[in-house]
Amino acid sequence: MDRERVLGLVPEDVKRIADDIKTMRIRGAGRIARAAAQALMRAAEEYRGESLEEFLEYMEGVANLLVSTRPTAVSLPNAVNYVMTVLREEKYQSLEEARRAVIERAREFIEYSKQALRRLGEIGARLIRTGDTILTHCNSSAVESVLVTAWKQGKRFKVYATETRPRYQGYITARDLAREGIPVTLVPDSAVLTVIEKMHVTKVIVGADTVTANGAVINKIGTSQIALAAKRHGVTFIVATETYKFSPYTVVGQLVEIEERSPTEVLEKPIPGLRVRNPAFDATPPDYIDMIVTERGIIPPKSAALLLWEMFRRHLVDAEAKKPQVEEDTIA
Repeated sequence: MDRERVLGLVPEDVKRIADDIKTMRIRGAGRIARAAAQALMRAAEEYRGESLEEFLEYMEGVANLLVSTRPTAVSLPNAVNYVMTVLREEKYQSLEEARRAVIERAREFIEYSKQALRRLGEIGARLIRTGDTILTHCNSSAVESVLVTAWKQGKRFKVYATETRPRYQGYITARDLAREGIPVTLVPDSAVLTVIEKMHVTKVIVGADTVTANGAVINKIGTSQIALAAKRHGVTFIVATETYKFSPYTVVGQLVEIEERSPTEVLEKPIPGLRVRNPAFDATPPDYIDMIVTERGIIPPKSAALLLWEMFRRHLVDAEAKKPQVEEDTIA
């Protein structure tokens, strides 16, 4: 089924979810993943055809539409693949049977995602101490879960949240924490080093859009600079993230594409002769990260490959087998 025919069948609310992900009305790797699962569920529920074969092609088209919206956050393809596995690896006798499988699988992912966030918060809260001064960057449901859980446990601390330009996601973090009664101060991104030095930051906690096999963390642009500043001052740097943000593709050598967004997010009205670049993410090396908090526990960054192998063993073996072979005499 060609792309145009697929788009003609896709329900308007599914197209809206895809557009909301692309334009960042839905933002944050966890929220994006849950939205993608929700979109697949809605696509299956509202399919009006009668052919099982066409339904399978249609669902693949919807999956491709969703995955194409944002290139960096691995939670998106991981969520889509989790749901679509039931169609790709199972045989069905009827359209209704296949439809039901997609709906149940999507609900399963959404519920797992919510429970993972709760569990991660409980584990991460153990790292927070009364008297801590914490710096965070961008907006992460995982980070908020850790901080809110710790606060509800009676621990008392204060938070500095960066604005996170150019989309100002830090405003969301500051608002959410303030609503919980947590003392939070909003600061410009460029003030990070001063905040760490002068405000006696004890911990930095950030989320992740992707964790690679070597333990590097892809997160909102500016994260690597904060990690460097924390390293220089001996401040513990913690990443809080669900395991479905770990990238199995990086185990077999695939690189993470760093999304570059529209220059108008930085400068609304172009200036003749002035070029604007707007990379949305950067990579923080594992040597700058002290630990990664997940719903499965706390790991050192260099254990990411072991966790990925445990989670995706069969798929990684299949992916490795499908890699194109390179003749030795073609290697420089």
